[in-house]
Amino acid sequence: MSGLNKKVAILQSNYIPWRGYFDLIASVDEFIVYDDMQYTKNDWRNRNRIRTAQGTQWLSIPVRRASLQQRICDTQVMDMRWASRHWRTLSQVYARAPYFQFGCELLAGLYTEAASLNYLSAINLLFMKTICKSLDIHTHITSSSDYAYDAHADRTTRLIQLLKATDGVHYLSGPAARQYLDQQQMSVAGIDVSWMKYNDYQAYPQIHGEPFESAVSIVDLLFNMGPAASQYLRAGSGSVAAGL
Repeated sequence: MSGLNKKVAILQSNYIPWRGYFDLIASVDEFIVYDDMQYTKNDWRNRNRIRTAQGTQWLSIPVRRASLQQRICDTQVMDMRWASRHWRTLSQVYARAPYFQFGCELLAGLYTEAASLNYLSAINLLFMKTICKSLDIHTHITSSSDYAYDAHADRTTRLIQLLKATDGVHYLSGPAARQYLDQQQMSVAGIDVSWMKYNDYQAYPQIHGEPFESAVSIVDLLFNMGPAASQYLRAGSGSVAAGL
């Protein structure tokens, strides 16, 4: 899509992210996976949380760290058995979930396919695109490595270059970027900025009871709500706040 109103979001690659991530994807015309940025340890790049009877539990993909400057798209899996382990855990944790079969039909094949992939970013993209289809999200998804831009420029300049490359004139950003994004620089470049507000998400019945835990992987919503998951995807009214 190109034109006067194209809205774009740019976020780093995450493993089976929470519903706010998919809400952001659904809110724009093009979503760019920022996969040629530096890989960050102990972050969401290779792990996420699920809800269990004992509380939240991490699912982490073991990866190789060749250098501190290693990019996300260059990060390789260290132990290919991770996929079978994750699927076994999910099968046990959500065995009594009301839409366990729905989750199995969506995810079992993904984990089988992911077990043959060597790169973290490719794994994350596989899950993201497939889950988007299940949630009826039709946003065009690309990767930052698909575009020519100066990866060594400052953060705001990099974003501007990516937006220009995609004909984007509206940038929807996650709230954490307020710490570094130069909104005046974006405005001078002719780009409007708005901010995602990750609040007011509707609670849904979770198989493991109270208290409700919102900040868990999207797979929790899929196992618990099945085909109705998309109805719980969007935050309350006013989820996007204007920028300048």
